[in-house]
Amino acid sequence: MPQLRRDPISGRWVIISTERAKRPTEYKHEEQKINDTSNCPFCSGHEKMTPPEVMAFRDHGSKPDEPGWRVRVVPNKFPALKIEGPLDKAGEGIYDKMNGVGAHEVIIENPDHSKEIHDLNGKQIDDVLFMYRARMLDLKKDPRFEFVLVFKNRGYAAGASLTHPHSQLIALPVVPKRVREEIQGGEQYYEFRERCVYCDMIDQETYVRVRVVGENDLFLAIEPFASRFPFETWIMPKVHSSSFDLIPDQEIPVLAQLMKSVLVRLNKVLNNPSYNYVLHTAPFNQPNIPHYHWHFEIMPKLTQLAGFEFGSGFYINPTPPEEAAKYLQEA
Repeated sequence: MPQLRRDPISGRWVIISTERAKRPTEYKHEEQKINDTSNCPFCSGHEKMTPPEVMAFRDHGSKPDEPGWRVRVVPNKFPALKIEGPLDKAGEGIYDKMNGVGAHEVIIENPDHSKEIHDLNGKQIDDVLFMYRARMLDLKKDPRFEFVLVFKNRGYAAGASLTHPHSQLIALPVVPKRVREEIQGGEQYYEFRERCVYCDMIDQETYVRVRVVGENDLFLAIEPFASRFPFETWIMPKVHSSSFDLIPDQEIPVLAQLMKSVLVRLNKVLNNPSYNYVLHTAPFNQPNIPHYHWHFEIMPKLTQLAGFEFGSGFYINPTPPEEAAKYLQEA
């Protein structure tokens, strides 16, 4: 059984994933490209190579765990957390721990091995975003879970072990430290100014326009003022909204349009980069926070974190966000 352990100094939770235990010689240091579609478990026709599907958007008349799906969700074959069992929170002297209970799922974004998310048409990206929402709403029903993190690792440098386009989600019994810090920072701003910092950020960025990458009536894509990484890009709702799982049906296609535009631009300017993206949203028990916006953070893997970053918590970004925005605007 995996375990969740809390650092008593920083408050950060760590997953000790016994299911993924490795010896020192098993850690890989060289890129392994897995492009063999004949052995890809995520390709259409290979459904028996994965655990049984949890959910899928399918063509009418097709059957579970058979071809005919557009987006398919399966349990991760090597989960960081286990879905079964109680939390069993406990103390061990000054240390806090609990069972590593959670859900770890893979969202296979389309049946075509060669089509990344930026290659999909609008309806196909709609399906991916609708699936994110559907899985969050379903996992929200489990009282053991407080938060779901949706994320995508694209490319070996970003942590992907399979090249077939896919995202993942992990449902957690705690709220991640990064998200708690964002919420707390927003709350401090709100108490002082009686306004949402995200709403103010959107107003300022749409006014000065030097860090705007793209926008439509409902959503804004920017390079954050204090970007941690070169070409780090955020996508946020213009109208205040703290929980992604509450996004209305009619807004998802509008979000998909901007998301595709941003990913196409990043792919063009950076020549097919590896990247991570994450979806930060409100915890399940705080669906309407007046000082927080859900948002996507897209982070191309162009630099490496080293001793200074790990030791200080600072980031060194060699490309100012204003320049990154200009490159992406011109793409």
